[in-house]
Amino acid sequence: MRFDVITLFPELFAPFLASGVTRRAYATGLVDVRLWNLRDHAEGNYRRVDDRPFGGGPGMVMMAEPLERCLLAIRADRGEPAETQAPLVMFSPTGARLDHAGVVAWAEGQGAILLCGRYEGVDQRFVDTYVNVQLSLGDFVLSGGEIPAMALLDAVARLQPGVLNDEGSHQEDSFNAALDGLLDCPHYTRPEAWRGQAVPAPLLSGHHAQIERWRRDQRLAVTARHRPELIAAARGAGLLDRADEATLAKLGGLL
Repeated sequence: MRFDVITLFPELFAPFLASGVTRRAYATGLVDVRLWNLRDHAEGNYRRVDDRPFGGGPGMVMMAEPLERCLLAIRADRGEPAETQAPLVMFSPTGARLDHAGVVAWAEGQGAILLCGRYEGVDQRFVDTYVNVQLSLGDFVLSGGEIPAMALLDAVARLQPGVLNDEGSHQEDSFNAALDGLLDCPHYTRPEAWRGQAVPAPLLSGHHAQIERWRRDQRLAVTARHRPELIAAARGAGLLDRADEATLAKLGGLL
């Protein structure tokens, strides 16, 4: 899959693409990331990409013309038929919040063109004409779309075959369908005792069924305490069995 990134700060992506376990996805081309500096498609001596907003107000607005030139250059470089063109994604507070199901869908797709906005925003006429999808990381504002773009690329890359050291690792991530959408359980490693705190006995038992039941109970407990709506969703989908319900009943007084 291929992701083209429209950004004013391509240098921000260099250490990201070369670091961590997900670098395998980028280095091997499993996730082909190409960076496009918007200023390369601006005109004039100053390569201007923004201007004052009509109606007044603080800040600047990204101009439609350089964005269009950059987008058309990317479309030409991708060479995709019009009916199968990759979507143009803009990161915006008005977008749908990115979640695990969304990441899985992107990880199984063809890729996209990612627009990293800056300043007060993007000329709405460009948005209305070209943007196919708007995404948000949550109810807060960042200085630009580069961090959300990296978040999406990282989440997509780690789901690609051969990227993680253990193929089954992402199957036990929070929100994964393999965990019925629950949060992950706590994890422990050596030493067995640290600052007076011992590793829970079931994890030292060597009894696989006991370990899995402990982990399931912990996932239920963590989810019930922190994201009870996920418990309701799992229950509504018929994903909780009698043992799960018994665990939740015992936790009832603690929630």
